[in-house]
Amino acid sequence: MTAVTAPAVGTRTAADALVAGVAHLRARQDAAGWWKGDLDTNVTMDAEDLLLRHVLGLADPERTAGAARWIRSQQRSDGTWATFPGGPGDLSTTVEAWVALRLAGDPPDTPAMRRAAAFVRAEGGVERTRVFTRIWLALVGLWSWDDLPSMPPELIHLPRWFPLNVADWACWARQTVVPLTVVATLRPSTPVAFDVEALRVPQPAPRRVPLLSWSGVFARLDGVLHAYGRAARRGPLAVVRRGAMRRAAEWILARQEADGGWGGIQPPWVYSVMALVLLGYPHDHPAVAAAIRGLDGFTLVTDSDEGPVIRLEACQSPVWDTCLAVNALLDAGVAPDDPAVVAGSTWLLDEQVTADGDWQVRRPTLPSGGWAFEFANDVYPDTDDTAEVILALRRTAHPDPARLRAAVDRGLDWLVGMASADGGWAAFDADNVGTLVTKLPFCDFGEVIDPPSADVTAHVVEALAAEGRDATAGVRWLLEHQEADGSWFGRWGANHLYGTGGVVPALVAAGVDPSSGPVRRAVRWLAEHQNDDGGWGEDLRSYRDPAWIGRGTSTPSQTAWALLALLAAGERGPVAERGVAWLVTHQRPDGGWDEDRFTGTGFPGDFYIAYHLYRVVFPVAALGRWETQRSGARPGGEQG
Repeated sequence: MTAVTAPAVGTRTAADALVAGVAHLRARQDAAGWWKGDLDTNVTMDAEDLLLRHVLGLADPERTAGAARWIRSQQRSDGTWATFPGGPGDLSTTVEAWVALRLAGDPPDTPAMRRAAAFVRAEGGVERTRVFTRIWLALVGLWSWDDLPSMPPELIHLPRWFPLNVADWACWARQTVVPLTVVATLRPSTPVAFDVEALRVPQPAPRRVPLLSWSGVFARLDGVLHAYGRAARRGPLAVVRRGAMRRAAEWILARQEADGGWGGIQPPWVYSVMALVLLGYPHDHPAVAAAIRGLDGFTLVTDSDEGPVIRLEACQSPVWDTCLAVNALLDAGVAPDDPAVVAGSTWLLDEQVTADGDWQVRRPTLPSGGWAFEFANDVYPDTDDTAEVILALRRTAHPDPARLRAAVDRGLDWLVGMASADGGWAAFDADNVGTLVTKLPFCDFGEVIDPPSADVTAHVVEALAAEGRDATAGVRWLLEHQEADGSWFGRWGANHLYGTGGVVPALVAAGVDPSSGPVRRAVRWLAEHQNDDGGWGEDLRSYRDPAWIGRGTSTPSQTAWALLALLAAGERGPVAERGVAWLVTHQRPDGGWDEDRFTGTGFPGDFYIAYHLYRVVFPVAALGRWETQRSGARPGGEQG
């Protein structure tokens, strides 16, 4: 391959940018060995936190005022709130923000609140919001529980073979639905001192859905379940219902994590603590107290001229951030026995999950051995984190090589056992592909199943190939799921840039020839979607509007993803040069990068994430691979 000189921007080169980026990344490591960037989502997290504290009687004026400052700061000039910066106004998000600000004392007749209300009415009113928003309204007396879909707690009794049993849901969905069945059955209401008349729009009578459709079937089933719920409030059926709620409480308590939460994410956390309180668990009960205390650990506070600004992280990503940071340092040529690398790897070794989890419903004989995303999540390790951790650990010169080798082997065995029947990998479960649950009336927001995806499968394939394990089925799955335009869909990152940036390096690592048709099509797609400024970006609207696929404002993380794919394919020509120059040009003086767009994905089309460390780890990795290829060295300090 012809050597290419590192592009210089002014007097700075890619090597200069890499040195600064590595120093910046080193400075962000915690003394305990881990990295964790802040995690941004949208203001529904903060609005629902205020509503939860109102419902539980835990409202605190200082916290309410701080959260309101954050919510106000995120309102746009048109009065709306969006699910991601630069995106369109979102009806449900705007309603929840408006209600939270009213709870915080904002008058409804201020210009900002009037603009928000006008948007809501123009979008069809509060009546058109998603079911979960209307559940929160019911919790504070602003909506009738009678007008919400039935969610019977008897769901917990359904056997594994029966449709709609708990295991049919994705892990994040089942952890939300089980406590929510308790909440929806007990139908609490803690009224607020205002109404939502300013958000209402008269609605025509709903049309009856044809019976010969899943929507029609479930609409009629919902009517039956509502009738059953009324009957179950007394008499013999009440015994059955109490037993179901008792079983649900046991299920919830069995899955509470050491930090007091459930799955390390906000939705199951808030509904679980609410369900326990409604079932009679007092606030000082160890489980409830730990849950409330744990939520405080997800709180970020910054100063402003008006006072503290308080916002809530939807989840935290230390394992993910740490393995990506270690991999980035190794890609940058940092020595495998460097103290930062060893400290990060040691912390990761301590985080390996060896406890049983819900994933064993489908893999009952498979020993545990994966890694989770968060500080505390032993019930739901995921294949994505596990693959990236293995890629980091295997390159580390750890002082206890036997321990490291055992952890890597155990993690690899778990990954192999978590393959789905079609050869791909999902994040948390195997073969969680049944779509019947998606037809339920309350499933109008976010993914509720966990099928294999290209990005996760790619990371697993890369880890298996690096360790000499058989990745044939995964390679076949990836080749079969390449899009017609040459890209790959990104389930957990935005979007086709993320998918393609992960798949191409995995295919090449697994032995696919860089000159092969699939790789060449991907390279062409990346070249065709490079922005005029040399970077790459993809707007999150691409999940719903194909016109946005591969299109958007250039960002550091997305530019790096494109470069990682191009470099794996052996591309070091003008397209890659321009991408590297973009990273050099846009680096901050402190060695980091700014990224004001969200590039992470929670639920495609509905919920998005900004991982603050993405803007550092991926550019460092891309610049590192560029430089190590130029110098003839291999990432991780090994000489070629």
